Amino acid sequence: MLISDIIQLLEEDYPRAYAEDFDNTGLLVGDPDAEVSGILVTHDTLEEVVDEAVQKQCNLIVSFHPIIFSGLKKLNGSSYVERTVIRAVKNDVAIYAIHTALDNSFYGLNAAFCDVLGLTDRHILVPQKGTVKKLLTFVPEKDADRLRNALFAAGAGTIGNYSHCSFNTAGTGTFRGEEHSNPVIGQKGEVHFENEVQIGVTFPRHLEQQILNALYGHHPYEEVAYEITTLENNNQHIGMGMAGMLPEALPATEFLEKLKNDLELPVIRYSGPAEKQIKKVALLGGSGAFAIPHARRSGADIFITGDVRYHEFYQAEGQMIIADIGHYESEQFTKNLLFEHLTKKIHNFAPALPGGKVVLSDCNTNSIKYL
Repeated sequence: MLISDIIQLLEEDYPRAYAEDFDNTGLLVGDPDAEVSGILVTHDTLEEVVDEAVQKQCNLIVSFHPIIFSGLKKLNGSSYVERTVIRAVKNDVAIYAIHTALDNSFYGLNAAFCDVLGLTDRHILVPQKGTVKKLLTFVPEKDADRLRNALFAAGAGTIGNYSHCSFNTAGTGTFRGEEHSNPVIGQKGEVHFENEVQIGVTFPRHLEQQILNALYGHHPYEEVAYEITTLENNNQHIGMGMAGMLPEALPATEFLEKLKNDLELPVIRYSGPAEKQIKKVALLGGSGAFAIPHARRSGADIFITGDVRYHEFYQAEGQMIIADIGHYESEQFTKNLLFEHLTKKIHNFAPALPGGKVVLSDCNTNSIKYL
């Protein structure tokens, strides 16, 4: 089992195509063709985490946060980032970071947060733009079913809870093969009229190459005519944060107390009407103050996140409670989520292969203490 195999298993469910532009996800250190001896799952990659990986005979660290966020201009050990990278390289330990690829998944960090709070009727709080694409292509009538099914098998035509979605229009196509052509239908040098079907399907952005492979592999023509456009439609399953409903409304003070106990929080910073009843909950793990307006517009009674600054609390406009529970505290679910996901995926992928050992890091990488 190679590091590249592990990356493929991760990115099947958490594609890096949906990581934010500002982020630095993927294999940050190491050789993708190296054989895996073991995998250490952590929230942050620090020097002590690399030491732990070496001690536990793991040569791949799967980390939530990237240790290299912006470019390194030197590598002489003058910062904790440089020292961590140097230690990893010296010990042949690879580092893979998933960060906002996990944040933006419908089944990622914020879904785990919702699970803890028991939220139902969930939806993405800040849908990511440009994640839905549309393919239009033109195929002879007799080949339409075969091509459609190939596109569906490649992942096209899924809208929410529906699959095999397409729109089909019958028409007449024309073409003339020129000197160097080899037409499948018609004669070179003659204008040919063919009864065709225009097939239209949508697909998620990260599957574009798969869709094109299916198109070229199952289309009969020597030259395939098609159009791909990026849509403005919101993707129901990709984006930052989530909102959902509690089974029953709770007074704000009771909900905040429950939140503190369930998440084992040392403190909650909050503002807003303390007498408010809490039914709809919006949340975003990590630094989520940018989503306060989205939470307010969603009709949430409370927005839970981390790293909210003093003046940002005012953005609630008295309409909801803002609860800052801390950056690490709002992302504390990531280690277990990744550990369980990788353990299951590797077992299904290759239960008999060596290198399937997945270990949960014992290091608490939260640098913030409370008195």
